[in-house]
Amino acid sequence: MSALANPAPVLEKPIDDAIRRADDVILQQRNISADEKAELTTRIKQLLKQRNAVLVAHYYTSADLQILADETGGFVSDSLDMARFGTEHPAQTLVVAGVRFMGETAKILNPEKRIFMPDLNAECSLDIGCPADEFNAFCDQHPDRTVVVYANTSAEVKARADWVVTSGIALKVIQHLKDQGKKIIWAPDKHLGNYVQQQTGADMLLWQGSCVIHDAFKASALKKLMQQHPDAAVLVHPESPEDVIALADVVGSTTGLIKAVATMPNQTFIVATDNGIFHKMKLAAPDKTLLEAPNEGVGATCISCAHCPWMEMNGLKNLAQALENETNEILIEENIRKKAYIPIKRLMDFAATQT
Repeated sequence: MSALANPAPVLEKPIDDAIRRADDVILQQRNISADEKAELTTRIKQLLKQRNAVLVAHYYTSADLQILADETGGFVSDSLDMARFGTEHPAQTLVVAGVRFMGETAKILNPEKRIFMPDLNAECSLDIGCPADEFNAFCDQHPDRTVVVYANTSAEVKARADWVVTSGIALKVIQHLKDQGKKIIWAPDKHLGNYVQQQTGADMLLWQGSCVIHDAFKASALKKLMQQHPDAAVLVHPESPEDVIALADVVGSTTGLIKAVATMPNQTFIVATDNGIFHKMKLAAPDKTLLEAPNEGVGATCISCAHCPWMEMNGLKNLAQALENETNEILIEENIRKKAYIPIKRLMDFAATQT
């Protein structure tokens, strides 16, 4: 059984405002020459050494940052693995290229380290759409339920949770809780929650948040593209709408979708997730053809829209500035951090039993 969390906050304006703020930063990061890019890259490499710092970047950031992380002994992955890498790495400073909740997760797991980001205003619509005060009030109305939140949430929301999950392990965690007879509050992504509920049959109340990128994929346009490429495998991230997921050959996390491109025999793939992932996909399978799933765009035919504006705020310019001036540091109230650590550690301990 599943039900919808009601009321869910209507937060179009805060999300729209955050996108507009991102646009200004994106223009500043884009407008650099090849010479300036080379100079910035060299300077960042020097600063990483001087600051005893390591760069961790998400799959959705620019190829420039992903390459830089790989070349300097850093790491490119999903949000939880980014934080886990930071825990295991001896560097005393972590520079997180991604969105704010990723920097917060790194700080939650590494309180003794300094965590910097290129821009602290790099948001996430799922995080914005789940304000801690409103989420806490909703949880208070359902004290009998186990609270499970997606990694794409603030430290304050994580502090209220019993479990934190990623898209890659959500099914296993919810199945585990269902087997224990638990009833669940799920937040914030309604599409991922609905997918997990359908797969497990768990009793879940779903918070009504969504990712502005994945929510924009359109099944009708995807079907047309599939007709044009009948031999293509369709790869879909589970933050996408139900009718898009229904068309998928593979539904998976970012890591899972990259693995699918590398291991499946198909030569062509239609990919329904942020197009920043194409950098790693091309490295994993350079001989294969990757097509962007149609996004909302004009007539639902946009082939270059599926990119998070907040991920694109991360650039060489503001990365260099953050390292140079030691600005944009992630700070979390210790009481909140300790509470948020518990559900993340629970996830990590559970994940260790699944390998």
